Amino acid sequence: MCIFVSMLGLKLPTDPRWVNIAEKSIGDILIDHAFCEQKAATTCISIIVQYADREVLVDKLSPIVAEEWGHFRRVLKEMKARGVKLDKKRKDEYVNKLLAFQRKGLTEDLVLLEKLLTCALIEARSCERFRLLSIECLEPELRQFYHEFMVSEAGHYRLFMDLAEHFLPKEVVRKRWQEYLDFEAEMLPTLELRGDRVH
Repeated sequence: MCIFVSMLGLKLPTDPRWVNIAEKSIGDILIDHAFCEQKAATTCISIIVQYADREVLVDKLSPIVAEEWGHFRRVLKEMKARGVKLDKKRKDEYVNKLLAFQRKGLTEDLVLLEKLLTCALIEARSCERFRLLSIECLEPELRQFYHEFMVSEAGHYRLFMDLAEHFLPKEVVRKRWQEYLDFEAEMLPTLELRGDRVH
């Protein structure tokens, strides 16, 4: 397995065919990418609002909101340069399955853990896929574009994991994280390999 995938904790690398399919429909990838950045910003806002009394969380996530929204605008700029218009939001089966995997009816701390680990996993998988685009795309501009996003997503993944371990015992976090990783490894092969989706 790729060392990079292992560093992110992921148990299954992306099917190598994905990046070739994605590059052929880069306009669709950019549209989906834009919505991913928008959703990341609004998810962080939602977490801040729900846990507004947790100063550390608010302090750490507030800059991420601004960064993700900046990413959204940057992707829109790239789309405009390519003559690609934002379309209607697409169903994200990958994210929906992760949300369904979240445990319900828990204490406030454990509900927060589910949210943080879901965000961490989405960021880790996005990071892995952006890395593929950063090394496989034929256009040098796109390689640089996605290299920068890869670096950013890696930092976000680490931040969500650090926040989880700040609010809950490390052993609790790591046990549940392994369950998420196992679930994702089983879930990925069931999804259609699509070149118009980041996930």
